[in-house]
Amino acid sequence: MTATDHADTDTSTATADATATVDLLVAVYRETLGTAGLDRDSDFYEVGGDSLTAFQITGRIQEALGVEVPVSLVFAYPTPADLASVVDSDFVRV
Repeated sequence: MTATDHADTDTSTATADATATVDLLVAVYRETLGTAGLDRDSDFYEVGGDSLTAFQITGRIQEALGVEVPVSLVFAYPTPADLASVVDSDFVRV
């Protein structure tokens, strides 16, 4: 395997992990907010999110991924895709 092949494999794995995290967060947002049409770019505020649902979302993320995500991040990164990028880059899963 060449260095380029190894880099491609690392990129593919990172992309798959990121996609899995986004998919998981979309499912968590849908379940918590009761909005079936929600997608990766749906804004937390625009679909009816509030502080209570933000706490519920972070609790479900912790259950699913084993990471403690501060509620403030749900407000700072209001779409599942945005929050997933932070979760994937800033937290170590246990």
